[in-house]
Amino acid sequence: MKIKIFLVVAAVAMLARPALAQPETSVEVTKGTGTATVVGTATVTATVVAIDLATRTVTLKDKRGRVVEVEVGEEARNFDQLKVGDVVTTEYREAMSLSLTKASGPRSSSQRLIEQRSAPGAKPGGTIGREITIMADVVALNAKAKTVTLKGPQGNMVDVIVEDPEQMKHIRKGEQVEVVYTEAVAISITPSTNK
Repeated sequence: MKIKIFLVVAAVAMLARPALAQPETSVEVTKGTGTATVVGTATVTATVVAIDLATRTVTLKDKRGRVVEVEVGEEARNFDQLKVGDVVTTEYREAMSLSLTKASGPRSSSQRLIEQRSAPGAKPGGTIGREITIMADVVALNAKAKTVTLKGPQGNMVDVIVEDPEQMKHIRKGEQVEVVYTEAVAISITPSTNK
């Protein structure tokens, strides 16, 4: 299913264009018995310097003075609330959670869409993303390389790095594991402090 929405366009425009800004990034790792989660976040901030209401085009400028124009689709609520001087913050978050718990059943995959739009009358913004849950078979373990080879529902094979040697002790070839992958883009607008 294709999702055509301002949030994705703006995020791609801001994160994919190194000419605009270098994102601030962070990585967070959480470990527990039989589980591990890695979350990466990239944040880009820019100021609205111009708005063309007729074409729904917003011109953004980063702290280094680099400028990019973003066309805002009709899907974005409250476009008329956007003002010159407002600060646009785009946060891209990607997370992978590997649960090394024993499970049984066929290999499977499911996807859940995440979408939250701004309330009517508020500044434009919101969140869009997806969460994919996969039940995979463990087909190989390599303690020395710290990898587990998983076979997904379509038969594709993937090597997953497991840093914690204790976690490797809890899994065996032939067992199943659950992998949850989440990616989301959130855009928020902070009103200008200039009056």
